Amino acid sequence: MINRRFTRIETALPGPKSAAVFAEKEKYVASPLATYAPFIIKESQGAIVEDLDGNRFVDFSGGWGCLNVGQRHERVVAALHDQVDHFLHTDFTAVPYAPFAELARLLCEHVPGAGPYKATFFNSGAEAVENAVKIARAYTKRNAVLVFENAFHGRTLLTMTMTHKAMPYKAGFGPFASDVYRLPYPYTYRKDVSADDIEQALLALVDPSDVAVMVVEPVIGEGGFLVPPAWFLPAMRKLADKYGFVLALDEVQSGIGRTGKFFAYEHFGIEPDLICVAKSLAAGLPLSGVVGKAEIMDAPVSSGIGGTYVGNPLACRAGIEVIKAIDEEDLLARADHVGEHIKARFNALKDRFEVVGDVRGLGAMVGMELVKDRATKEPAGEITSQIANAALRDGAIFPTAGLRGNVLRVLVSLVITDEQIDEGMDILEGAFEKVLG
Repeated sequence: MINRRFTRIETALPGPKSAAVFAEKEKYVASPLATYAPFIIKESQGAIVEDLDGNRFVDFSGGWGCLNVGQRHERVVAALHDQVDHFLHTDFTAVPYAPFAELARLLCEHVPGAGPYKATFFNSGAEAVENAVKIARAYTKRNAVLVFENAFHGRTLLTMTMTHKAMPYKAGFGPFASDVYRLPYPYTYRKDVSADDIEQALLALVDPSDVAVMVVEPVIGEGGFLVPPAWFLPAMRKLADKYGFVLALDEVQSGIGRTGKFFAYEHFGIEPDLICVAKSLAAGLPLSGVVGKAEIMDAPVSSGIGGTYVGNPLACRAGIEVIKAIDEEDLLARADHVGEHIKARFNALKDRFEVVGDVRGLGAMVGMELVKDRATKEPAGEITSQIANAALRDGAIFPTAGLRGNVLRVLVSLVITDEQIDEGMDILEGAFEKVLG
C-alpha cells in the first residue's frame, strides 16, 4: 500500500478538463507531436506536477532534463519578473545587453582548467551541437565529424545525421548530411570495445587529417544512460591530440550539475576543447550554449554564428540564477545523494525482478535496463513501456530511453525530497508488480 503524501489520482486519465484540451490538440496540433503524459499540466513546483483535474504526480523526467533546480525556483522566477519589467528582446548582436555577458562569464568560470575560455549562446541543444561543429570546422579548416553508436545530438539535418537512433528521429527525413562517421562505443553491459578498436574504426572510415571534430556525450542520454569506462574519454582526448581534431563534449543532458559535477566530463580527468550545454541551463527556458577554449571559439568570421533569439535576455537571467542556485544551495552534493538513493531503490527492484538486467548512472543521471532474459540480454522494450505507463497512471512520471526503448531513466529535479523519491519509487515498484505479477 502506497503512503501518499504528494501524489493523488482522483479521475481517470485523462480527466474531463484534460480530455477537452486533448480534443483541441487532436483537431489543431500536428500529429507528429505525440505526447507522453495522458494529462494536461496546470501547475508545478519542485518535482511535483498537478494536472487540470487535480491529479498529482512526482515527475522523474524533470522536463526531459531541463529542471535541475526544479519547477519555478524562487530566484529564477524573481529574475524573470524583474527582466519583464525592463525589456524583452533586442538581439544581442543588434543592441547588446549585460545578462548575456554575465552568463558567459559565469559559464566560463565553471570550466575547470587554465583557460582562457569564451562562450556563446543559442536556443536548443541541437543548435549548440551544430554550432560546435561549425566552430571546429572554422578552426581546423577540415570537414569530417566523428560521432558514436547510441548517440543523440538533435533533430536538425546535421544533428539528426549525427544521432544514431533511426525511429523516430531519422525515419523518412533523408538524405542526410555528409562527412559524418560513426564509431563503436564501449557499452559495457553489452559490448566490449577498446581504445584500439575505436582508433582502427576511425582509420577505416576516414582520413584523420580530414577530421574537424569528434562529438561525444560524456554520459550517453537518449541512447540508454550509458556511463563509459574510465579509460574512454582520456583515450578520446589522446586521439584528438594525435590527429589534430577538436574534442567537443555534448553535455546537453549531462551538464549543469546533473551528475554531481557541474560538467559530467569532470569525473574523467580530461579537458575538452568545446562543451555544448542546454536543457537545465535556464530552468526550462529555451537556451543553449557552447563554451570552450578562446582561440577555438574565436575562429569563425565576424557574424559567422548567431541568430535572432539566441541568448535572449529572459533565458540569460534565468541561467544566471540557475548557476548561482547550484553553487549556493550545494546542489552538486544533492545530485550525488539523489542518485545514490534512486540507485539503491533500482537495485532493490533488480533483486526482486529478473527483468532488470542492469542499473547504472553517474550522480542523479540514473538508468535501469530491462531485458527478457539476463543471459541473452534481449531488450524488453514492450515491458519497459508497460511499466512506465502503469507508473504514470498511478502518479509517477518515468521516461524511457535506449535504441530499443528498454531503459527507464531518471532526470528528476535535484530539489526533490527523499520522501518524494520514495513515494515515486513505491509507485514504480507497484507498476512492476502490476505488469509482471
